[in-house]
Amino acid sequence: MNNHSIKTWDEEERPREKLMRQGASSLTNAELLAILLQSGTREHSAVDLARALLAVCGGRLAELSRQGVPQLVRLAGIGPARATTVQAAFELARRLAAELPEDELTIRSSETVARMMSPFLRDLPHEECWVLYLNRGQKLLGKERVSAGGLSATVIDIKIIVKKAVERLASGIILVHNHPSGNPLPGQQDRTQTEALRRAAAVFDIALVDHIIIGKKKYFSFSDENY
Repeated sequence: MNNHSIKTWDEEERPREKLMRQGASSLTNAELLAILLQSGTREHSAVDLARALLAVCGGRLAELSRQGVPQLVRLAGIGPARATTVQAAFELARRLAAELPEDELTIRSSETVARMMSPFLRDLPHEECWVLYLNRGQKLLGKERVSAGGLSATVIDIKIIVKKAVERLASGIILVHNHPSGNPLPGQQDRTQTEALRRAAAVFDIALVDHIIIGKKKYFSFSDENY
């Protein structure tokens, strides 16, 4: 047993024991990450590894959540198993943040959509486009990513979106995409694609209910702004 092992620490300082005794909220970010990592190396404890992970991301969990497995395994002591565990934890956190209560599966406002989709989109380094499918009562039938692009733009396939909406017997659709720059204001391409999709969907009696652009801290709704 090496001196860096958490097992050699006083029991009240061990992350797992501390969590069980005081609750998860009492742990630091590094201690919570250490529980995910489960163990350290010969040279470093699990908490040391967790601190190193946070350090390379400027101490920000949001930045750490954006790191893929290839980036995480570059750090000494972080292998594929630990990297995938960390990624899985962040993905669960995103899904929890996006999960709506059953009585809110009816889309009543742009705020509801933004609250649902922001955890998936606001921190991405590239653009992604998602579509929400609605029935006549504005109930959510489902959502899916339809494209992913570069740093400044993603081209949407209007034919595919309309085809999928018809297959789902949707009466309405909501387009959602992000701006990695953080500025949610629409550009000319956003306006052009929105109008083209609106016209194409209308041919099949499907309403384009809204197009929402997710920024870092704010969002833009075409419907709210009467675009």
